[in-house]
Amino acid sequence: MSESRDYLEMTFRSIQCFSNDGRLDAQELKALLEIAERDGVIDDNEVRVLRKIIAQVRPEEIDAALRDKIAIVEQKIGA
Repeated sequence: MSESRDYLEMTFRSIQCFSNDGRLDAQELKALLEIAERDGVIDDNEVRVLRKIIAQVRPEEIDAALRDKIAIVEQKIGA
């Protein structure tokens, strides 16, 4: 079985998310999580990318919907 390259797609998509308006929103994070989950497992590379993405979000940019989605992601990746 070959290594999943989904983390590369997640990285590229996250760049687009941050560059379109400088922020990440809950829907964008949901879409990135869906990429990570589509093969049924969130591998180490995907966990690394998700953690890096969440770390880039500034506290003042986090609304209730994004906070809830971050909590879901962190639960799934063991953060």
